Amino acid sequence: MPVRMLSDRLIKPTEYTKWRHAEQRFARRNEDRKIMAQLKEAILRDGLREPIELGISERYPTDVYVADGHHRAVALMQLGADEFPFHWYWINNRGVLWETGPFPFHTLGL
Repeated sequence: MPVRMLSDRLIKPTEYTKWRHAEQRFARRNEDRKIMAQLKEAILRDGLREPIELGISERYPTDVYVADGHHRAVALMQLGADEFPFHWYWINNRGVLWETGPFPFHTLGL
């Protein structure tokens, strides 16, 4: 998935209102600064090894968000990376359904 898709309009953060809020928090907190430094070093050396998890709600199918991997996402954005590995799932009234098929890019409104 292209890193440029990680935006306030397309693939949103869940724990923060905007991606810049996540970035600001990670810069403020000592523990987050350490995590970010380690992640960036590892990504530059080995690439991103742990995929970012994306969730899509069946109820609001244009609401695509990072369910797990906010630090990884911000590190990739700061490094100017081109792409990131990911897993994705639908959330519906029956629970979470991990997908193995192609990502539904139409949910991003492209």
